[in-house]
Amino acid sequence: MSTCSTVSRQLDEPMAATAVTATTWLLLEQPGPWGAKALTSSHLDPALGRALERAARGTGVRIALIRRPGRHADCRTPSAPSVRHVYAAHTLPGNAWLHSAVTSDPEHLLDLDFAALGGGDHHTFDAALRGGPHTGDPLALVCTNGKRDRCCALLGRPLAAELAALGVRGVWEVTHLGGHRFSPTLLVLPYGYAYGRAEAHAVKDALHGVRQSRVVLEGCRGRTAWERPGQAAELAVRKAAAEYRADALAVVRTDGAAPRWQVTVAHADGRRWHVTVAQDAAAPPRPESCGTAVLGGPAHMDVLAVHELTATRLAC
Repeated sequence: MSTCSTVSRQLDEPMAATAVTATTWLLLEQPGPWGAKALTSSHLDPALGRALERAARGTGVRIALIRRPGRHADCRTPSAPSVRHVYAAHTLPGNAWLHSAVTSDPEHLLDLDFAALGGGDHHTFDAALRGGPHTGDPLALVCTNGKRDRCCALLGRPLAAELAALGVRGVWEVTHLGGHRFSPTLLVLPYGYAYGRAEAHAVKDALHGVRQSRVVLEGCRGRTAWERPGQAAELAVRKAAAEYRADALAVVRTDGAAPRWQVTVAHADGRRWHVTVAQDAAAPPRPESCGTAVLGGPAHMDVLAVHELTATRLAC
């Protein structure tokens, strides 16, 4: 039986506007194996994992576990790392940041004000974890959670290993980025752009772009700061306006409801666009994950029109 990612490639399924939504990412280093729901099925204390899930719910913060590329055998008597890396990244344009810390006790993450963190306030991270602005390379997070979907292991782990072997810094394996059928999937921080069907050369290009505060559109699934209609609209405006600066565009308004939205995208220089986005079901039916035998028609976003507003209409 073909894997979900093989079928997706064969059908040339569009990847735009398929990223998960999170205004802020919180990443905790946790070596060893991960289960399908990694926060509660890894060597992290499951009680802590459940408490973190409750604390983050409805705040815009998405929590993920990370580990260095390599083999992660399930030792019967795992030893907890003495020091763990922790990262927080806010992805909204105009206030995108990446902070880092180390901790010997992940329980300290419960001291965070998750509502403030989701709103872009890094002070709670710095105070609770003695963190500060990340001074290293941007982060390249490759999903390798094979317990969630085998494609993430079969395709994600070799990519993470290849990047590490090439000396690409800032590479981590991560638990779950959504969109298994687009494996290997990748998230680049601090700006929060997700990528699918990633290859090493494309990852290096994306990271080079981040260092220049620019976005690479090849293989881009969208910016996680936006809901899916906003992701579709922002990418469409980028292509129409040939605008690649990461923080130049923001989704400022979304009107309507499924299956049709009117999205307003604003440029930092004052220009605005109205983008019409419609939702449809992909055909023919295909597996959305290797973890289910059910064939479905995953929703995809179609951009029907992109209209730049004139100065007169902006004044109105």
